Amino acid sequence: MDQFKVVLTDQVFPDTEIEHALFAEAGGTFEVASGDREAVLAAAADADAVLTTYFSLPRDDIARLERCKIIARYGIGVDNVDVAAAAERGIIVTNVPDYCVEEVGTHALAMVLSLLRKLPAGHADVLAGGWGVGNLRPMLRPSEAVLGLVGYGRIARHLAMGARALGMTVLVHDPYLPSAPDDAELVELDDLLRRSDAVSLHAPLTDGTRGMIGAAQLAAMKPTAVLVNTSRGPLVKLADLVEALRTGRIAGAGLDVFETEPPDVSLLQGVPNLIATPHSAFYSEAATRESQQKAATQIVKAMRGEPVDYPVRPLP
Repeated sequence: MDQFKVVLTDQVFPDTEIEHALFAEAGGTFEVASGDREAVLAAAADADAVLTTYFSLPRDDIARLERCKIIARYGIGVDNVDVAAAAERGIIVTNVPDYCVEEVGTHALAMVLSLLRKLPAGHADVLAGGWGVGNLRPMLRPSEAVLGLVGYGRIARHLAMGARALGMTVLVHDPYLPSAPDDAELVELDDLLRRSDAVSLHAPLTDGTRGMIGAAQLAAMKPTAVLVNTSRGPLVKLADLVEALRTGRIAGAGLDVFETEPPDVSLLQGVPNLIATPHSAFYSEAATRESQQKAATQIVKAMRGEPVDYPVRPLP
């Protein structure tokens, strides 16, 4: 195998020792790009492979990658890469769809349970001098709750497993599923919103899903229901959600992702029954190492002419 060059567009990990070791063993060089956007693209122009996390690669910038054979993303979503444009140029796009399933599924379940058990409201009540359950009524028994999952990939299935262990009923909306999965009921989105006590989003960010939860969808939910998003921030119109929480239109929300990251905290301060975490649902030490190992391995395989494990194809 000829020597190859790999460029990392944005370094977000504590170190890149895993990548350095893998590429060196395979006969490659590895550069962590720095500087502004133009400097990063200049460094990647003659790269055989590009590693990326959040750095956006639209059509015009992909056209500047003169030698690139593969764009490998560390995470699950690939909305920062124009996959269709890459395919037109014969560039493979990969992700790591199975690296933080346990972490994100557990994070989402923790948010669902915290909101259904009204932990934020109880915490605020105690700090305000309150006591007892008077301000927390009504509250469902967990086994009486209906959990609605929008999207039913690996993470949603992990969440469903935990929810079923608590006796919850699971509804699923996923336009890519031909039939009901597991023992869940497959329903339309409107039906899921109307019937669910907790709605958890697990959809990719596409033109069709951007802003899929706004004022109309929040109005369709039960006033006692809660919304959780650990998927992609732009699925939810934040201003509409904040208004729904402030007016009591829904009972609570948990957000690990936001339309703009980091969010404008002034929009979130004082919003009742909101749990906000800093895009941390994916994180554990093991998950971080797994993402680095698997993303880098896709590049080594592509450079060797071997099939990659996680090819991402353009949506039809």
